[in-house]
Amino acid sequence: MLPMRKLKIIIMQLKRICRRDFLFALIFVCGTSAVTAEITEARQAELLNLLRQDCGSCHGMTLKGGLGPALTPDALATKSGEMLVQTIIGGRPGTPMPPWAPFLSQEEAWWLVNILKEGTGVVAQP
Repeated sequence: MLPMRKLKIIIMQLKRICRRDFLFALIFVCGTSAVTAEITEARQAELLNLLRQDCGSCHGMTLKGGLGPALTPDALATKSGEMLVQTIIGGRPGTPMPPWAPFLSQEEAWWLVNILKEGTGVVAQP
């Protein structure tokens, strides 16, 4: 664990970076284990099933697009994680995209965004 003084210096230096890069750098410095540590393996399996079945019903079963846009790593490469999490949690008013806040926490939404951007384990196995 870093001493508080050193941590404050690092945070001050990171604040000089633009907000988006600051958040990315902070996640990188702290690691993503804090997010995944709170999500049990059983819940991760539920989230993958939700992604494949519920999201797949609109975004295509291979997530390459359908009623909703594609959710492939290439399609999401230019989208910020914050925007994707807000879309998942709050939905998109005026579109068929519902808010998932009643079913997902912010941490779970971030976990899904990371899975989608990495493209790991998303598409159902035949």
